[in-house]
Amino acid sequence: MDATIHLAQQPEADELLGRSALAALVGMLLDQQIPMEWAFTGPYTVARRLGADDLDAGEIAAYDPDAFGELLRRKPAVHRYPASMAKRVQELCRYLVDEYDGDASAVWRDVSSGAELLARLKALPGYGEQKAKIFLALLGKQYGVRPEGWREAAGTYGEEGSFRSAADITGPDSLARVRAWKQEKKAAAKAGAPAAGKTAKKTAKKAAKKAPGK
Repeated sequence: MDATIHLAQQPEADELLGRSALAALVGMLLDQQIPMEWAFTGPYTVARRLGADDLDAGEIAAYDPDAFGELLRRKPAVHRYPASMAKRVQELCRYLVDEYDGDASAVWRDVSSGAELLARLKALPGYGEQKAKIFLALLGKQYGVRPEGWREAAGTYGEEGSFRSAADITGPDSLARVRAWKQEKKAAAKAGAPAAGKTAKKTAKKAAKKAPGK
């Protein structure tokens, strides 16, 4: 891999993300319930604490779980929930060792379609539908991994010119636009929640009035 990445907004961490398939996968895995920059700096922090310039799936998979958890907990912590994320990172690495001989880039190297790539990503521990689609879009938009139908497989995250996820971040400006979009989405969902609740209550009252004996 050889890409110019700005997800961590920190030169050394972004350089690692640009050349390491495993670092990119781990960064995406960590991107949950914490700011994106914190999540994507995680792989670099872990590599440094392991005394290496890259992550090794075999080494992490075989690492003592308690020791690896402590490595992520060490201040500054790699994640808000370092213990649970340490387990997820090790699960991911064990899967890569078992299924791809520890070669993270093999997940997408020989895929023939976007649908096949999405299926492979969804099979990774810690990768649900949404995370898999975002990472697929990231691969297509910033790493040049573009099997036939990749945009369609990534859904709205694959749309050209969108600012919805990590896949669209190429610098501070785009980071701000993605963050603004997420805040708007949360605000819209929050504004719609009371209305939906009131509608449900009205429906329940009407049903109660029509019930036998009323």
